[in-house]
Amino acid sequence: MEPALRQIAERIRAAAADATPLRIRGGGTKDFYGEALQGDVLDTTALAGITSYEPSELVVTVRAGTPLAELEAALAEKGQCLPFEPPHFASNSTVGGMVAAGLSGPARASVGAVRDYVLGATLVNGRGDILSFGGQVMKNVAGYDVSRVLAGSLGTLGVIAEVSLKVLPVAPAEATLAFECSQADALRLLNEWGGRPLPLNASCWFEQAGAGVLQLRLRGAVAAVEAACAHLGGERKDNAQAAAHWQALRDQQLPWFGTGPNALWRLSVPQTASAIAWDGDGDAPLVEWHGGQRWYQAPPAQAARIREAARAAGGHATLFRMPAGQAADSGVPRFDALSAPVARIHQALMHEFDPHRIFDRARLLAGA
Repeated sequence: MEPALRQIAERIRAAAADATPLRIRGGGTKDFYGEALQGDVLDTTALAGITSYEPSELVVTVRAGTPLAELEAALAEKGQCLPFEPPHFASNSTVGGMVAAGLSGPARASVGAVRDYVLGATLVNGRGDILSFGGQVMKNVAGYDVSRVLAGSLGTLGVIAEVSLKVLPVAPAEATLAFECSQADALRLLNEWGGRPLPLNASCWFEQAGAGVLQLRLRGAVAAVEAACAHLGGERKDNAQAAAHWQALRDQQLPWFGTGPNALWRLSVPQTASAIAWDGDGDAPLVEWHGGQRWYQAPPAQAARIREAARAAGGHATLFRMPAGQAADSGVPRFDALSAPVARIHQALMHEFDPHRIFDRARLLAGA
């Protein structure tokens, strides 16, 4: 056992012995996400480095404290990538935080989420035991696929020490097209295009200077991308400028996100849902994932209204980020309430992996 991993296991055992709560932290770039943080910091950045990389097998195994940018640079050298485009939010984002948060970028609707690429993981549970799940191939899981349950668990099940990830080759061709249109027309077009054999990869609609603009990214074989461009029309963007746009969207650095007085809300709805009627404060939404993810800016106090609008559209709403300078604990739950059966499953998993309640489970389940 490497020293850094042994020290983390010993810290957890000591915390369990004296009932000291811990919160797991890598780069801290997603500290804003979830309920208010509780517990002493358990730093994972000492767990760093790529332990195995087989480009021909499209698999990489990496320690959780490794900077995400370092992993992506190593993959890029071999013409490969993490196709789900995990958000960084800052330069010190880590691989463990990527998995624990379970957040995906602009391409998520076309290529899948973080959990779809997790093949295996090593975890230190609330007893200080070091457990391994899954492996380095897609079809080797017997029983419960615990390694994928870790995606989005926000550190409530234990310390992710190492993960094995499926990677993919970078697409041979890419193009971004822009169309001026309303939100309703953008959703109609995306649903129409989604039923055709087009190399759709990512989409984004929002208002710029009062005019709605839909940007559509195509990725795939050269012939497929060029044929799609000719068929769809629109204004073709410079690749370098387009790449900067998609990266800024991924990390919420576009001017639309701003730093205004409103909270940032994420609505997850069916792609086929029509434009959501919203008469609250804030600008028109930013729509991603071919209509499946819609960002709104609204005060936390309007939680009931915006959550009702999300439910009416067949989805749910998350209070993603509080306004700048406002306390994280606003009294408004960050996540929609779970159904009773799902809540029981969450509680049972947390009890099994963390029987002494060492980890910050309230970050995921308020009041847990």
